Amino acid sequence: QVQLVESGGGLVQPGGSLRLSCAASGSIFAIRTGAMGWYRQAPGKERELVASITSGGSTNYADSVKGRFTISRDNTKNTVYLQMNSLKPEDTAVYYCNAHGTWWDNWGQGTQLTVSS
Repeated sequence: QVQLVESGGGLVQPGGSLRLSCAASGSIFAIRTGAMGWYRQAPGKERELVASITSGGSTNYADSVKGRFTISRDNTKNTVYLQMNSLKPEDTAVYYCNAHGTWWDNWGQGTQLTVSS
């Protein structure tokens, strides 16, 4: 129903910044009305919610990223962003984009973020 493609991952030093992007395509109605979010999964750990944003712009963050990460969405471009500042080694993970509605749930393929000196 909705296809998601993440980009922007890479290698960054501790304290650095990076912005992830997630471009959505498919059902425009679903994209505009669905909630979107970023999840991450580190090696040996479960996937966890990082940040989410509703169609109305309400946001929610994991405690571990509050004050450092900002999620936003541009409905004209069908894209959701995750601005990440003050990155820490523990932020290293594969980051996945998610979009969902009442009856549907779609995931991107993920993009790797490595925070290391």
